This record gives sequence, structure tokens and C-alpha cells, in this order.
Amino acid sequence: MLRKTDFFIDGKWVAPTVAKELEVINPADEQAFAVISLGSAADVDKAVAAAQRAFPAWSTTSREQRVALLEKLLAAYKRRVRDMAQAISWEMGAPIRLALESQAASGSGHIESFIDVLKGFEFEEPLNEHNPQERIVREPIGVCGLITPWNWPMNQVALKVVPALAAGCTVVLKPSEIAPMSSIVFAEMMEEAGFPAGVFNMVNGDGPTVGEAMSRHRGIDMMSFTGSTRAGVAVTKAAAETVKRVALELGGKSPNIVFDDADLTDAVTRGLAHCFENTGQSCNAPTRMLVQRPVYDKAVDIAAKYAATVKVGNPAEDGDHIGPLSSDVQFDKVQAMIDAGIKEGARVVAGGLGRPEGFNRGYYVRPTVFADANNDMRIAREEIFGPVVAMIPFETEEEAIAIANDTPYGLSAYVQSGDKARAQRVARRLRAGMVQINGTDRPYGSPFGGYKQSGLGREGGKWGLEDFLEVKAISGFEEGLG
Repeated sequence: MLRKTDFFIDGKWVAPTVAKELEVINPADEQAFAVISLGSAADVDKAVAAAQRAFPAWSTTSREQRVALLEKLLAAYKRRVRDMAQAISWEMGAPIRLALESQAASGSGHIESFIDVLKGFEFEEPLNEHNPQERIVREPIGVCGLITPWNWPMNQVALKVVPALAAGCTVVLKPSEIAPMSSIVFAEMMEEAGFPAGVFNMVNGDGPTVGEAMSRHRGIDMMSFTGSTRAGVAVTKAAAETVKRVALELGGKSPNIVFDDADLTDAVTRGLAHCFENTGQSCNAPTRMLVQRPVYDKAVDIAAKYAATVKVGNPAEDGDHIGPLSSDVQFDKVQAMIDAGIKEGARVVAGGLGRPEGFNRGYYVRPTVFADANNDMRIAREEIFGPVVAMIPFETEEEAIAIANDTPYGLSAYVQSGDKARAQRVARRLRAGMVQINGTDRPYGSPFGGYKQSGLGREGGKWGLEDFLEVKAISGFEEGLG
């Protein structure tokens, strides 16, 4: 049993103000493998005070100093990438290959991307060529509270911590209490890299206690949160009392539009593989597959046959299988949503209720495909966060766009078509922050975020850095004077 009960505050590992231990559960066997502490408002106060003390000096460091420290962090991360992958596999059940090649790799990928952004970012510039004495200056916003989720822990930690530090901010991180071990490894990397005391602080805890204290704290200038829309609303309400900036990356119910001129087998299997990856626990998963009527029945048949081949297995074993869901709460939620789909009249063509054959413990679920769904059903409107796809037929391009946009979310969307002009035309009309055409991957540095209830702001690249900066206009500025 690992014991990691200290927090990282002001450059040191310190015991919690009040002891409140929590077991961390391995979702593959439902057994505890580690113990952490849940923090309190008093621990948040200590972390914020440390961040406030560190801010004046850190905010005035040079670009070169920050780049050098981030490069040391990157080197430490790469040295310990297998430790990171193991922590992620244990805490959230990610198969070890996925944990290493995608989950842990996303952390180093984002660090590298932000280093490149920082090297070329313009922190100061004239308003325009006609007004050279109107100077536009971008300055760090201050102390930032960062709350990260359990589903892609290092992806989100890197997308928040690294640009905040690159901008000159100091931070207090609260990782998910469901998947805290990877962030503890990350904090050890930060310590190894040699960041000044108080620049990076980490307090474990739950949302109602530590998350609430951070959101309300008068010493925190900005909150950046990734998680459910419900929790994002709570963070926003708590932050409103101090009018702090709030950046949110929330839920999604992303449409995947498959036109009848697409390579059908490729489009359908790719869409299901993307949705089932990470056991469906991705906010941008293409969970609504909209298929044009002439090829709908064939698409359903392809989906059913593909889903039947998807393997579910022990995350400790190498392979391209999917693992368990992250927790008992998530398992119960996904089971309830599958049951709701059945009761609403959608047709189960693969998977369904219960664990896969051969499993009697662990939070494993059956990869599930519903056919003949419609946009009024819960399975087509609510974020399930499991390996569940709802297939919906459509007749025309206009109808496909209408169905796709008929959602409270707007994170991602996907278009599959042999007609490139149509694919681009449809992509422009989809109310989503990210659209991928015909399986194109998104590179590091591209802005991640969405419309409507999918959030506020963008993470990644220069947009992620800008989220942590204030804009100041200085009139009467003369070059060379300071």
C-alpha cells in the first residue's frame, strides 16, 4: 500500500492541517492500492499564501528563465514517463499501453508545445503602426487555482500548469481525488526541475471542500476547471463573489456525421474505436453517430460486428483492449444510462447491461451500440462517459446539421464524407469548438475547448497561454526607456 498523504506547498512536502485519509481504488480489482489525504480550507490558505509570496518574483522572471525551467521539467518528465504511466494505469484503469503511449505521452507533448509557444510569444507590442506610443502589454493574471479531472489526468494537468507558469502565474493544483497519484508524480517532477518555492503548489481533496475553498478564495485571481458541466457551474457561482476569471472545459455529446459517400467501413469503425478509447471516458468522444439513410442499415451492421470484436481486459496486461471505468460511481451511471436507452426504445445491437463475460469484479462494462436512437432520448442528449454509441439516421445535409447542433453541448464534432467541399461546408456550420474531417488528428498546440455548456476559453497553444494573461494598455509609451 502506497502512502502519499503529504501536500506540496511552498517547495516542500507538508502534512495536512487535519488528517483525513482516503483510499485510492484500483478500478480493475476494486481494491485499495494507495492512501492519500483530503485537504481542508486551511490547507488551501497555506498554498495560496505561498503562491502569493512567490508571485512578485516569478512574474518578473525573463522568458529565458521560464523556458529553462520548463525544459528541465520536460527532461524530468521523460525520465519518469513509465512511472507516470503506471500511476495512471493503477488509479483509473487505463490499459498500460494506452497509459504509456497516449495518457502519459500527452503530458510531455503539451510541455514541448508550450515551450515552443513561449519562445515566440509576443508579450508586448504597439497597438498598430499608426499608434506606436500605445503599448499593449500582456501580464500574468496572478495566482491561479487549477482543478483537473480523473479521465485524462496528465493531459489536463499539463494543459493548465504549464501555460500558467509560462505566463508568469503561480498556481495551486487540486487533482481529482479519484486519480491523484499521477499528479503526485508530477509534483515530484516539478520539485526535481527546481521551480522556486511557492510557484507550484498541490493540495489533494474533494470538490465540495478544497474545490469550493479555492473557487471562493480571495487570494486566487483565476480558476481553471475541467470536469462535468454541473461542477463547472458550481465553480463559476463560487468564483463570482470575487469576480475572478473562470476558464472551463466541460462536457460534450459530440456528433459524428457519416454521409453516404464516405468510406463506410472506415468511417464507422474509426468512430467506434475513438468512442471506445479510454473506455469512453473522454469529453470529446464521438458518442452520437449520425448516418445518412441510404447506408444506415449497413452502417449498423458494421458497427455491431466491430463492437463484438472489441476486447475488454486487465489494464496491467499489454494490448489494445479497453479497461474498466474509473470508479463504482461511474460504473453505476453508465449502467443506468444503458438501461434508460433500452427503456426508451433504442435497439441494442452490441453490448448491453452488465459486465462482459468472464468478469465478476472490477468496473468493467460491455462496449455498447444503440441503433434507431433519436435526439430526444437521454442516451443522445446526456453525457454518458462510457463506451456507448447512439446511432441516429438522417436524410439530408440540413437535417444532419440540425440534429448535430441540437444539444446543450458544443465541444467536438466529426464529419465523414468523400466530398471534401461538403465536409468543409458542414464543418463551418457545426456549433462546436473543434471539428475533425475524415479522421484527421488534432496536433499539439491546437486550441481545445467548446461552445455553449462545453465551457469557456481554450486550452493548448497560444490560446492556452493567453487564458492566463491580463491585457494592459499603456499610453504615451516610448521605446528604450524601460
